[in-house]
Parts: sequence; C-alpha cells; structure tokens
Amino acid sequence: GYIKLDNLQSRKPYRPMRAYGQSKLALVLFTYELARRLQGTGVTVNALHPGFVATHIAQGNLPPVARGTAKFILSFLGVSPEEGAKTSIYLASSPDVEGVTGKYFVKSIPVRSAPISYDEALQGRLWEESAKLVGLKVGALT
Repeated sequence: GYIKLDNLQSRKPYRPMRAYGQSKLALVLFTYELARRLQGTGVTVNALHPGFVATHIAQGNLPPVARGTAKFILSFLGVSPEEGAKTSIYLASSPDVEGVTGKYFVKSIPVRSAPISYDEALQGRLWEESAKLVGLKVGALT
C-alpha cells in the first residue's frame, strides 16, 4: 500500500478500498512511531492482523445482490469474531509478550509488516499530520 499525507481523510476522491488500504498502513506506521516515542516508559504498543473476520460489519452499505455474495464469501473464507480476537487478547494478556513493543503480529506470532511501514521518516510525518488534523500541538508526546 501507500499513504497520501495530503489526503489522509480520503476526501479527494473517496475510494473505499484505497481508503481501507491507506488506513491499515497508517495504523502500522502510527504504531511503530508511538512505540518509539514511548520507549523506556514501560508502555508497549503493537499492531496486529486479525485475519479475514466474518463480522458482516460493512454489508449494510452494499447493494442487495452484493450482500448475498459477501455473506457467501465470508461464510467460507472468514474466521469467527472469537477467532479474530485471539491475537488481540494474547497481546493484552500474555506474559510471553510483556515488554515487547513495536512489532506486528499475525496469529500471535511477530512477523514483518509491509516494507514501507518501516520508513521512520514517513512514520514521523504521519504523526505530525495526524496531530494537526486533531488539533494537537505538533511535537506532542516526544
């Protein structure tokens, strides 16, 4: 994926799948930046991929024929919400990851995320742009 810092809110133009991809990359970039900023505080920050979870969360926005197709695909390829939550629960509660920070997990295992997500300059720029968007003082939490 890629990220457009001048269009973080996907206003020009809005394309659902591009917005989704950009938001997922932003989450990982932001996680790595936050982990670096909190280093030495005892607070840990990690990102994860829960898998393709069958939550039906966006089906209400689909046309009727697409809803049926989505339901069919989710029933065969998606994992249950309980299964999708396992890595989140593991990261929040397991002593095995106590002190582990700035990692990306899939099925409770640390793996490498997309190469672009390790760009520290991009992480910092995303942090600063995010701070501006929410009205925080630039340089907050440094």
